[in-house]
Amino acid sequence: MGWVGRLFDARDTLARMLLLDLSGVGYLVVGVHGRPAPTTTQWVLALGAFTLALACHRRPLLNLLLQSALLAVAFPLVDDVMINQVGASWALLELTMRAARPRTFWLAAGLLAAVDLTDLVGDPVRQVLAGLFGLAVTVGLPLLLGLVVRTTRELGRQAEERAAAEQRRRESESRAARADERAAIARELHDVLAHHVASMVLRVGVARHVLPDLDPRVGAVFDDVHGTGTAALTDLRRLVAVLRDPEGVRGDAALTAIEPAALPAALGVAVDRARQAGVTVEADVDPAIGTLDAVRGQAVLRLTQEALTNVAKHAGAAARARLTVSVVDGAVHWAVADDGRGAAPAVVPVGGGHGIVGMRERVEVLGGRLEAGPTGEGWRVRTVLPAGSAPDRPVRVAPRTRPAAPEPA
Repeated sequence: MGWVGRLFDARDTLARMLLLDLSGVGYLVVGVHGRPAPTTTQWVLALGAFTLALACHRRPLLNLLLQSALLAVAFPLVDDVMINQVGASWALLELTMRAARPRTFWLAAGLLAAVDLTDLVGDPVRQVLAGLFGLAVTVGLPLLLGLVVRTTRELGRQAEERAAAEQRRRESESRAARADERAAIARELHDVLAHHVASMVLRVGVARHVLPDLDPRVGAVFDDVHGTGTAALTDLRRLVAVLRDPEGVRGDAALTAIEPAALPAALGVAVDRARQAGVTVEADVDPAIGTLDAVRGQAVLRLTQEALTNVAKHAGAAARARLTVSVVDGAVHWAVADDGRGAAPAVVPVGGGHGIVGMRERVEVLGGRLEAGPTGEGWRVRTVLPAGSAPDRPVRVAPRTRPAAPEPA
């Protein structure tokens, strides 16, 4: 029944009244075979009904009262009251569809029925009975059709409310499920991973103090492990805080965001750690990266750390790598490439890792494109992080096929 509601939409009352008036003019001009030509009085009453219908199309109660009055006047003056009867019945239909309270259109229906009954006063019983049956058409039909439209609209409104309530319920359940998952992950990070990392950091610190006469190179390694573990603990605490209070950040990309001004120094630390692992790193970093927003700055830092770690793991010690970061028209152009000529590491983690996948996901969140694949004897990873929103573009990750070197972890 949805078409009924659209046909009698409250916004189309003027169009309906205009069509009704045109139909009435056609009835008077063309007429019905055998019906006498309309009189002047009939034309005056009809034009009055047409004008009132158009003028009061947004005020159905007033229109019904005026149309009923014209009908009451037409009964003793003209023989053919078809125009005024249809005008009054249609006014009842509009009122039934649009009245705020049911009592209004029920009283209006009673008024119109009373007006129709005045024409039956003094008529024979048979004619009165026929007139009472006619009320089913002049009053009952518009009332019934109006109630159908009202019911259809109400059912549609209730269906929309139920759909909206169901959508809110599903969203609430989804949020609750995600909150439970985040809480479980936070507990595991805190109780397992953070505990073990803290234990490792503590033992390294103890080793530095209890082992006398350490070789300076060993001491440097201890210092680096201790610093790295401490930084990892800091990041873990931030991550646990974010998981437990996700409202504190805007999106996954904002986790543990770095201050923009600190980005050049953080990249320098990442380069120094790669050099300490034996990789020769040439860094060409645009000073303008210090003006980046925190989210893209964090992405550049994490991409650099992951890429240089992969160089040390897969290209091997003494490999040469080049880091390039530049800002062009607000977009960040980032790349890390190696020559693949270092000595293969003695111990390589078994199985494929998720380094490239994580880098790809981080870049896609920011609307960028990640390219990773062999270049000559080495390997190159690069991307462009756009200044604003960018359309989705395909991500190409070529398989790394160098012998004895697994996929980046």
